[in-house]
Amino acid sequence: MPDPSAADAAVAVFADLREEGRELDSLVGELTDPDWARATPAPGWTIAHQIAHLHWTDRASLLSLTDATGFGRMVEEALKSPDTFVDEGAREGAEQPPAELLARWRTTRAALDEALAAASPDTRFPWYGPPMKAASMASARMMETWAHSQDVADALATCRTPTARLRHVARIGVRARDYAYAVHGLPAPAEEFRVELTAPDGARVWAYGPPDAPQRITGPALDFCLLVTRRAHRADLALTATGPDADRWLDIAQAFAGPAGTGREPGAAR
Repeated sequence: MPDPSAADAAVAVFADLREEGRELDSLVGELTDPDWARATPAPGWTIAHQIAHLHWTDRASLLSLTDATGFGRMVEEALKSPDTFVDEGAREGAEQPPAELLARWRTTRAALDEALAAASPDTRFPWYGPPMKAASMASARMMETWAHSQDVADALATCRTPTARLRHVARIGVRARDYAYAVHGLPAPAEEFRVELTAPDGARVWAYGPPDAPQRITGPALDFCLLVTRRAHRADLALTATGPDADRWLDIAQAFAGPAGTGREPGAAR
């Protein structure tokens, strides 16, 4: 019998992903063509590249849910250029006229929303890493959409209001702790950390890990999410680490798969 609480959680993340996409849409929907060519903090990427990348990944997610054969072909193409296929996909999409790119992104987002809602909650769907259930896929899409939205907002010098949707980003960041160590060729600590993050409403605390863990991270959830998506430098964030391993983690944390990249420089505008 399906777990009702798991089903409710899945519906919630689907709704949050949908709303995150709408918020980004409100930033880019009325941009002029020259604005789409604005540089973002990601080296070599314009706003058009950011939306093209999200469209490419949304399309991959849609194929995973609805067309395993088509997704397999997409993986085969990626394996031909494993170090560059992400940039190549963004560049190809960014070369489209902005109105066409925007329309395609909107269409794919809507189709992905329907496919997630229709997916069997217990089925694991193929991905570039381990297979994922629909709820986990939506959480990953939520994290990436939020992170690339931050790049677009920075390019437009716009300040976004953080929301409770950040809980998905924070949770992935915490769960990816050991992966971050592995990416840097470091052994992961044997003990869990305690992570206590103040939610955007200021009234709640999102807590992870044993309450009595000697090593811990505390601070605003927004700052933690900016850190684990590498959208801000640690020096610019109000995060506190207790313990040497926890302190080291704040230097290398990341919520996404693949190389860490260069990240932001200290003092970079947010």
